[in-house]
Amino acid sequence: MSDWLDQVKWDENGLIPAIAQDHQSGRILMMAWMNREALQLTVQEQRAIYYSRSRQQLWRKGESSGHVQQLHEVRLDCDADVIVLQVEQKGGIACHTGRESCFYRVYENGQWRTVDEVIKDPSEIY
Repeated sequence: MSDWLDQVKWDENGLIPAIAQDHQSGRILMMAWMNREALQLTVQEQRAIYYSRSRQQLWRKGESSGHVQQLHEVRLDCDADVIVLQVEQKGGIACHTGRESCFYRVYENGQWRTVDEVIKDPSEIY
């Protein structure tokens, strides 16, 4: 039996997109990237840990904001190239803009309209 991490199709940079979804409502909260270490640690620590491409390092979601994503389930898609994390979003805020979800804009009539309010001012979070 091969290592479960070997069954993941990592991209040319050793990364895989990871979608965080609220385990109760089903709402998509955010998308980030994971490398092998991030995925392994996510499972071990039962909290979402991503890989920051801009900082080139692991990023434990909530380490500075307190908005930890407690892991409930990890799923791998049929092509083995996308991860979905079922999480409980502590504090109800996943987005660095202070909103519940990073997906807070809706396309309508040729433009993007913001439909979700800021729950907490980002300057009070970071």
